Formats: sequence, structure tokens, C-alpha cells
Amino acid sequence: MTGSILAIDQGTSSSRAIVFAQDGTVLGVGQEPFDMSFPADGWVEQDPEILWETTLRSIRAALATAGVAATSLAAVGITNQRETTLVWERATGRAVHNAIVWQDRRTAGRCQALRADGLAEQVARETGLVIDPYFSATKLAWLLDTIPGLRARAVAGELCFGTVDSFLIWRLTGGRVHATDASNASRTMLFDIGKQRWSPDLLALFDIPAALLPEVRDSAGDFGVAEARWLGADVPILGVAGDQQAALIGQACVYPGMSKSTYGTGCFVMTHTGTTQVRSTQQLLTTVAYRLRGEVSYALEGSIFSAGVAVKWLRDRLGLIASAAETETIARRTGPDTQGVYLVPAFTGLGAPHWQPEARGVLTGLTLDSSRDQVVTATLASVGYQTADLLDAMAADGARVARLRVDGGMVANDWLCQFLSDLLDLPVERPRTTETTALGAAILAALGSGAAGDLAGAARLWQLDREFVPTMSGATRERLLAGWRRAVARAL
Repeated sequence: MTGSILAIDQGTSSSRAIVFAQDGTVLGVGQEPFDMSFPADGWVEQDPEILWETTLRSIRAALATAGVAATSLAAVGITNQRETTLVWERATGRAVHNAIVWQDRRTAGRCQALRADGLAEQVARETGLVIDPYFSATKLAWLLDTIPGLRARAVAGELCFGTVDSFLIWRLTGGRVHATDASNASRTMLFDIGKQRWSPDLLALFDIPAALLPEVRDSAGDFGVAEARWLGADVPILGVAGDQQAALIGQACVYPGMSKSTYGTGCFVMTHTGTTQVRSTQQLLTTVAYRLRGEVSYALEGSIFSAGVAVKWLRDRLGLIASAAETETIARRTGPDTQGVYLVPAFTGLGAPHWQPEARGVLTGLTLDSSRDQVVTATLASVGYQTADLLDAMAADGARVARLRVDGGMVANDWLCQFLSDLLDLPVERPRTTETTALGAAILAALGSGAAGDLAGAARLWQLDREFVPTMSGATRERLLAGWRRAVARAL
């Protein structure tokens, strides 16, 4: 990469911006957390204005920390929490409702009815997805069905739908560009990933006017210009991808068979499958990894809804820890064997490979001898157990993982990385730059600007920090996994 790149990483629990140098070095970071709202059981929302304002403040903080003027930026890249659904007015840019977050389960009943009507096969064939409230389609349909007059306004062309990337692009370009990239479009449950177009059949099924939808573009290319009033100078937006796809690129998993797992609010395991769509028999997702120069690369993905958010729950709701960093000390003291205590963190349902939106969290195996340390360790360990479920499903689909690259805030925890290696019985690689999501967005922007020639450059930027190798006995591994399976059966 030549010239500095600004990467915007708008996530579920914080907005972040990072300025990268041409060699991938982090020059400056700005980050601002925010809270979500929970209006009802299973409902999760965000204020769109807070998403926007925290993004702007993060951008300005990153530039100030880096000592880089916007005039010297080569490009902007955007990566974002996927599936989160917004509708806003074309005339004003004002959102008509809070953003409905990917974790939201309010449309579980609609999804159950769709499955009962035998539509699962059609949805899987066109979109690569399972029918679940996780994705944008039923969220958007809910807004159109619920807010009086909204569908008529949509038909009249007065409104825009988008995931968070589209919303930020619209705001940054002053309403000049209403677009998304193929990776984000593939998470809406409205996009035909084979034909690379919005599906007329699915738009009809959900009664969604085509006038609402953004244009779908390559992941590296022209997404308009971020205006000087926001950044200090006009800067082109030249790369966009959903957060997990961006992490795949940032982890240099750009060749078929390579796998990464990102541990943030949730956990997402993704294996690159090249130009082949692998159709899962295990309820995993076939998704667009990225689209470059019109050529689509695909991935097989497993999604876990609760990873870091479960640790946040320990801190903010139960008061069992003062900080997330405390969990490593506690887990080292406790060890991987929690004496039968397991947490299944189905706070907003269970994702892959179960896809049970109505499931709720279960803490099981408690006795009078159970301790706070065991509950904390069981919460941390649940991330490893859920990852093991996903890798088992991938192996059954013929996409066996030989080694796993990990990233996200949770992998600063050495105990967790070693537990993952032990439980998965394979090497776990942690990179020097764990900000792989933002790095992936920066790489795409560099490709869009012509500063980088191809994704092979991403592989050259990747550097190993530490490799964790299995040390746990096979008997212990099987005993711990058997206890986990019993706990999941209770949650289901």
C-alpha cells in the first residue's frame, strides 16, 4: 500500500477508525463505545445518530493521534457490523426508526412461518443462508409492515434501506451515493449470490420495493467521496466489506482452504472456498467473501451470537468481574475443568449450527461447591466450545480446518487462545496486528486506489505474533466436550 489509508470499523459495541501506513503499520486509532437498547425480550436496537456521531469522532481522533492530515490520505475503507438494518429518508438522511441490530430476534415468528411454508430450500439456493431473524430481510419487512405509511413512501422512492456501510456512505458523501458491496449484500437474505443481483422472487416474498435498495458494487472500487466537511478534505471511499469478510482479508486468508475466527461481540469462523459455493448440510452459511473486478470469491461461515458480549454480561449485569482482562487470571487459577459447570450463552438464541432463535442462556452443573471463578471460567470457555461445534460442522461439510488464525479483542487473552488450541486439537495462530477487520478494509481501499496490485499483498503484510499448539490429552478433551453437549441439549 502506498499513502495512508483511513479505515472505518463501525462495530456492534463501538465505532473505531484506524490510520494505516503503506506497510500496514497502525499510525493512529480513535475508538468510542456506545450502548444498545433492548426495548423487549430479544429486541436489540441502536440509535443511528449515535452510530454516525461516534464514527465521526473516531475518525477525527484517529487522524489527530496519527498526526496525519486528511489531505494526505489516499483513500477511505469501510467495514461494518453486518445485517443491522436501517431505513432513512432520501431528502434529509434522517432514519425513520432505530437501527435493528443483527442480534435482534423480533422476527422469529415470521421466520418460523417461512420455514413451515417450505421456503428454506429456495432461500438457501439463492442466498446461501438459513431463514433466521439474524439477517436483514425480515427486519426490513417488519419496519415496512409496522410503521404506518412506510411501505407507500418506499414505493414512491422517498426512502433508502441499507446496512450500516450504506448508511455511512450516504452520510459521508452527502447523499450522493446509495451503495453497498457484494459481501454486505450477501447477508441481507435478499441477494442472489450466484447471479449477483437482488432476487426478484425474494423481494416479492417479503413485499420489499426495489426502489429502497442500494446499488451493489465490487468490494474494491468507487463508493463516492467522503466530503471535506467531515474529514477536513475530500477523500475517495474505495473499499467496503462486512466485518467478517474484512477480517478474512486482514488475516491474509485469501486462498481456498484458509480459515479465520474473529472474537468480538460474537464469534465468526470463516473458511475461504475460492470461486466455489460450498452448500452446507450442517446449517452453515455460504456467503460472498468479496467481489473484485466482477469476480466473486466465496466462503463457508459459522456464526456465534455471544462471545465477548457474554464477558460483558459478567461485568455489567452480574458484577462478577471488574474488567474483561480479569477473566484470564481467573481462568488460569481455575483451569479448563470447571467441575461440571457450563454456560450456554444463548442470550439472543443460538446461531450455527443449531439456529434456534427461541433458545435462552443456561448455566448448568451448579452445586453448593461451585464458585464465582468457575462461572467466570465457564463463560470464557463457552467461546471455545461453540467454536468446536462450528469446526465439527465445517469438517462434516468437507471444509476441514487444519489451522486457525484468530483475531478480535478477546484473543489478547493467552488462556483463551491455548484453550482453543487444546479443545480444537489444532494450531491456533495469533497475528501481530489483531486489528485485522480494519486492516482488511484498508487493503480493499488500497486495491481500489490502485496502490496495491492484488490480494497477494495482504499475505505479505500478515505477521505471526504467537502460535498456540495443543497440549490437552484426548481423554480430557472428549470429557469436556461431552459435558458441553449435555449443556447445549438443555438449552435446546
